[in-house]
Amino acid sequence: MKILFSPSEAKHHEDQKESITRSTIERNNYIFPELFDKRLELVSQYNRFIADASIEEKIKLFGTKKESLIEYYSENIFEKECMKVVQRYDGVAYDYLEYERLQTSAQKYIDEHVLIFSNLFGPLLAGDRGLPDYKLKQGAKIADVAPEKFYHTHFTQALDKLLGGEEYLDLRAGFYNKFYKPSSPYTTLKFIKNGKVVSHWAKAYRGIVLREIAQNSINSVDAFLEMEIENLALKEIIEKGIQREVIYDIATS
Repeated sequence: MKILFSPSEAKHHEDQKESITRSTIERNNYIFPELFDKRLELVSQYNRFIADASIEEKIKLFGTKKESLIEYYSENIFEKECMKVVQRYDGVAYDYLEYERLQTSAQKYIDEHVLIFSNLFGPLLAGDRGLPDYKLKQGAKIADVAPEKFYHTHFTQALDKLLGGEEYLDLRAGFYNKFYKPSSPYTTLKFIKNGKVVSHWAKAYRGIVLREIAQNSINSVDAFLEMEIENLALKEIIEKGIQREVIYDIATS
């Protein structure tokens, strides 16, 4: 079973991690090595753009006006150290995942079963080791190129081949359907609290759900649905074509 997961715009710097595996941007550090040249094409375009862009263009691209961050993220991306994808990302879902506190077997499960959709590098395995600390606001274009359209065009066939033969959970935020729209049966989750769909807590529970899946080495959707997850109660399952939507109630305190 595979799990599709969102990235986070917030990322850890190298000096924020006590122990990381340092690496570089190279073919063998990514899933789909046969498509590395396409990945490199967009990353190189990003690098050229930030080298020549005006401050206003960088503010729009990075989504920040802080001068120190603009200066830091304007550095040559190919000279930055890389680290494992799942360890690079920060943010609510990753805080609740607590990857580094998991046992080795659960970490290995995440490394091999979770696909994370980077705004710049496209679909990556959580265990891929080629992610530098970059800044790219969700939905921003690199010059006139929309990364989500670029990766949808060039990686859909490879993703269809990878996912077509097995079950998978799509835990991504809706925006990332623009990178890849499933074409085979899949399952999504929706979280409701006090009768309303939640956003912040949805991020938290995606991290919690992924953690529980990894700790229990879940290998099918049916096995996942049999799991008991603290503070979550299965409310309803809705079938919509190839999509199965599982709706959970979050317990109120």
